[in-house]
Amino acid sequence: MKPNNKVNYVRDMYRGFNDFKKGYQPRTVIGKDEKGKLFADRHTIMARWRNYFTQLLNLHENNEVRQAEIHTVATLVHEPSAFEFELAIGKLKNHKSPGIDQIPTELIKAGGRTICSAIHKTYYL
Repeated sequence: MKPNNKVNYVRDMYRGFNDFKKGYQPRTVIGKDEKGKLFADRHTIMARWRNYFTQLLNLHENNEVRQAEIHTVATLVHEPSAFEFELAIGKLKNHKSPGIDQIPTELIKAGGRTICSAIHKTYYL
């Protein structure tokens, strides 16, 4: 712990303090196979996880592929009116980085109702 303190490795120093306070606590890594039998060998554990995820992610049982039915539902959120759009633009913060279009917020606000209605028509009509 003392060398970690001198070299400013604070995290390692506190980890050493905690290990010292708690004492030695052996870690056990145990797994179960499909039948419930316990095992502690690292290679067996890795093989078990490999088999588990292979079975989980690679579904070979479903050979019957059906066309999924797509149901469209009317949108629950209505499109904003020109007035709501203008209010939202008015609430934008100044001095922020412009988006993909490279148009600063101040320029859009300075355009007033004319720019707001033009942007609204572009997106929502």
